[in-house]
Amino acid sequence: METGKVQTYIAQEQAQRAMLESLLNRVNDLNAIGAALSSERDINRLLETILEAAKKITNADAGTLYLVDADKQVLTFEILHNDSLNIRMGGTSGNPIPFYPIALYHEGEPNLAMVVSYSVLRGETVNIPDAYIAEGFDFSGTKSFDAKTGYRSRSFLSVPMRNHEQEIIGVLQLINALDETTREVNQFSKDDQQLLESLASQAAIALSNRRLIQQLEELFESLINLINTAIDDKSPYTGGHCARVPALTMMLAEAANRTKLGALKDFNLTDKDRYELKIAGLLHDCGKITTPVHVVDKSTKLQTIFDRIHLLDTRFEVLKRDAEIEMLKGNRTNADYEAHIRQLDSDREFLRQGNIGSEKMQDADIARVKQIALYRWRNEAGQTADFLSAEEVENLTIRAGTLTAAEREIINHHINVTIKMLEALPWPRHLRHVPEYAGGHHERMDGKGYPNGLTREQMSIQARVMGIADIFEALTAKDRPYKEGKTLTESLNILGKFKENGHIDPDLFNVFIREKVYLAYARQFLKPEQIDAVDESRIPGYVP
Repeated sequence: METGKVQTYIAQEQAQRAMLESLLNRVNDLNAIGAALSSERDINRLLETILEAAKKITNADAGTLYLVDADKQVLTFEILHNDSLNIRMGGTSGNPIPFYPIALYHEGEPNLAMVVSYSVLRGETVNIPDAYIAEGFDFSGTKSFDAKTGYRSRSFLSVPMRNHEQEIIGVLQLINALDETTREVNQFSKDDQQLLESLASQAAIALSNRRLIQQLEELFESLINLINTAIDDKSPYTGGHCARVPALTMMLAEAANRTKLGALKDFNLTDKDRYELKIAGLLHDCGKITTPVHVVDKSTKLQTIFDRIHLLDTRFEVLKRDAEIEMLKGNRTNADYEAHIRQLDSDREFLRQGNIGSEKMQDADIARVKQIALYRWRNEAGQTADFLSAEEVENLTIRAGTLTAAEREIINHHINVTIKMLEALPWPRHLRHVPEYAGGHHERMDGKGYPNGLTREQMSIQARVMGIADIFEALTAKDRPYKEGKTLTESLNILGKFKENGHIDPDLFNVFIREKVYLAYARQFLKPEQIDAVDESRIPGYVP
């Protein structure tokens, strides 16, 4: 007998030790789960982590996570898992949950018939050993599900999810606690209940924090869009740019992330990296909010608030009138008069064409502008003056485009303003590179860019990505005031020359072509007539 008692005692000690060890392991799991919950950024993955964690620490076969809607009227199915039936619904599974939300109230009265609604409305945990003999709750839906699937829903454990403000935001419901050894269905124990209540509290806080962060991110992005809307409203030629460059930036960054070739094969983007680059893309031209609209929108060389070419038309008419008067006075022959008129008409047409700025001015063209400037005319004050002012000559002799050196400096200054604005913000750690990424898209690989003259080695890959996106968007843009959008072939040829002269990153350029980023962008943003057949073998500088 004494030996039997000792053996029984030893067996009890071992069982108790095993039970304590199991509980300790579950507590350790709970602590690890808490750390995992606090680091998860994606809400769908967070919800799945919560449910899977709840099933793990209670050894439950199935479970559902519900959330209280914004109006606090219904519980919505968010995640549903059943291991025995191999069911995964909601969250990242891609399988929608086909069940209607559970009403918390019927005709103004609280719905206490359903376990989960009761748990939310009363703020209490509900632990049911066997749903088929339980009283006080409506399990008709559960029994119908069992009849259709052959499943046997027995033990239930429903725990409200209460956040740090003591607000119930959802409920965890687990089904069928399984014996770790026999896999038989048991009732959820008090330890199960206490562990799940602890997890539900952690989960509610993690979910509330993630929602708060998401709301702050949405607010921040809305403020960014507000800035871009202001730029767009000021100039229709920059608003589209502010939207397209971020899109192309992310396309190229994802292509670089996918590539397994060359110098970029080890480049890797995390979700945090993606969000940081996205924000930088959205803010890359925020400094343009200070750029004068008449410079941004300058579509011709003589444009300020209006195109001053019409003032020159008036002056030509004055010269023609004076020539006619001279002829009528007998101071000019008919032949000389007609030749002079033809010359004036030719000069006027020449200045009109030169004012457009779409073709490069040659030395002879510049000399002709200066010669025309020497014509004398009587102005509105009755004074004799040069036909063109020094400022008009400066504009009309711009070799390419429509901007003078001073105006181009004003345009270029937007990047200094962008950097100044962004560096003044108290960026959190995961966004600390935004000023660098956004502020580097006008730098060049050879150090000849601006504003800081950085070389390729001094720039992050993300900033180099944005540089290519900014250039390609500008080449293909169809809403510029001074040019038509170029075709893919034209744009890629120019981009290839930029690669050859050290302007853009060569490795990213190759990815841009090889991964056909240009084509994906074109299909989304370009006119059909711009999307021509591209012969990649003829693109300058491209190395497959």
